[in-house]
Amino acid sequence: MRTTQELFSLAGKTALVTGGSRGLGLQMALALGEQGAKVVISSRKQADLDEALAYLAQHGVSAHAIPADLSQDAAAEALVTAALAQLGHIDILVNNAGATWGAPAEDHPVEAWDKVMNLNIRSIFLVSQLVGKRSMIPRKYGRIINIASIAGLSGNPPGTMQTIAYNTSKAAVINFTRTLAGEWGVHGITVNAIAPGFFPSKMTKGILDHLGADKLSRGAPLQRIGDDEDLKGTTVLFASDAGKHITGQTLAVDGGVSAV
Repeated sequence: MRTTQELFSLAGKTALVTGGSRGLGLQMALALGEQGAKVVISSRKQADLDEALAYLAQHGVSAHAIPADLSQDAAAEALVTAALAQLGHIDILVNNAGATWGAPAEDHPVEAWDKVMNLNIRSIFLVSQLVGKRSMIPRKYGRIINIASIAGLSGNPPGTMQTIAYNTSKAAVINFTRTLAGEWGVHGITVNAIAPGFFPSKMTKGILDHLGADKLSRGAPLQRIGDDEDLKGTTVLFASDAGKHITGQTLAVDGGVSAV
């Protein structure tokens, strides 16, 4: 029987984190690297990746970066091919790349709907399918972590956000997670989702500027928004053998907002 420390260890494991150059993706990449995983991160801009690699190195994590615009279908194939060339195989996949768009439902541009849906759910399907077929299913092992949102668990209160495409896409991520877990469990693959609440990031900057961190904090039972370490524990749980009997689940990391 292994110790708790051994169960949470990721020594010898490999991980691909999409959208890993900043914010929540970078936090999760750091957590995986700190636990011993060999990490590859991706995002659209090489400059952002360079900054992320420097940040990870400052915290003792050596990683590799692959630029990829996952709003384009062909980028998924190229990313997975490059990641496999770098890592040899992929044990852990974190599907974090995403986008949002704010507009009233009656005026929401169709092009913006497609942009959000393509990146937030279509790319997750494509990358997961490729990683599954080319690495996880043949090896009978895998950990897939999809980043949903508490916005996928409910609508928006009046006077707050107008993000119908984003909310819809994140609800799709939650059921994609359940469904894929049901299909791929026979291959030794777990599929889980994290539903973050409000964390400071480039994506949430407009919301935080509009509503204010203090107001958002008052709406949470813990009276705070997320910080730069609040996703680390959940990420390691789902990625490691400590979570080997957990699949198809979505865990809200939101200070209790979704519980009240």
